[in-house]
Amino acid sequence: MSSNHQPNKNNGHNHGHNHGHNHGAPGHFGRAFAIGIALNIGFVAVEAGYGLVSGSLALLADAGHNLSDVLGLVVAWGAVVLGRKAPTKRFTYGFRRSSILSALFNGVLLLVAAGAIALEAVQRFGDPQPVPGTTIMVVAGIGIVVNAATAALFVRGRKDDINIKGAFLHMAADAVVSAGVVVAGLGIAYTGANWIDPVTSLVIVAVILWSTWGLLRDAIVMSLDAVPATIDTRDVEAALAELPGVTRVHDLHIWPMSTTETALTAHLVRPGAAMSARSDDAFLCDAADMLHDRFGIEHATLQVESGELRCRLHAGGA
Repeated sequence: MSSNHQPNKNNGHNHGHNHGHNHGAPGHFGRAFAIGIALNIGFVAVEAGYGLVSGSLALLADAGHNLSDVLGLVVAWGAVVLGRKAPTKRFTYGFRRSSILSALFNGVLLLVAAGAIALEAVQRFGDPQPVPGTTIMVVAGIGIVVNAATAALFVRGRKDDINIKGAFLHMAADAVVSAGVVVAGLGIAYTGANWIDPVTSLVIVAVILWSTWGLLRDAIVMSLDAVPATIDTRDVEAALAELPGVTRVHDLHIWPMSTTETALTAHLVRPGAAMSARSDDAFLCDAADMLHDRFGIEHATLQVESGELRCRLHAGGA
């Protein structure tokens, strides 16, 4: 913190490391991630292959959507792996933020892929190509099984960890999209209307754009160090102000360290509250416990001031 203050008992720093880093749940799902990624990569290869051979844009579009969720699984798993790497002298927070950057990169790539699929679909409206409806139904039916099985791997942890929940929702949504492709194949088989294929591909593009928009929005917001949507800054400030002896809270900052961890820094004014280093330690530990238990903030750095000196704050101080 500020170098204008001596590191005495009135300038405590507590980083809340005793609470762990919320890696437990994802770590226990390493096998689920591995199985899910392997299953879906295999299915993407099969679906894309049949899409190319049969000329079905719907299958190619669905393969692209499945590939997007494979990337999502990879990012979620990669975030866990990178999050476990020890900080270095240069990367003092470790490599947790790489999960945010990966999500942003994947979102841009998905937009490009969706645009290419949409362009091809529009062109096919002018010259519809015959596609085998039965082949579409069989391949997409396999997709329902693969995606539903993958989603089942994450059912147990979806309520406790947002990364696991995201993986579950992506795979469950894929099963629904594959069901839509089956319906399209059924329509082509019974009506012979080849325009159903590009229409279905456009619907899948819409699903990709909808999910990608959420990914891009969250990644951009996180990269700008915005307060996580699950945390109300006013509630955190009020909770800190209610701590024993605290008369004012200022220079409060809350930001995501990764897609799963949140950090906080704040200055707490406690006039004449410091009596001993031990009492300060107890105060800081209680504050860190409160922030962790009430708001899920894993890394809290609190600077305690007597109020006699005015800290020199930089831009963004409140």
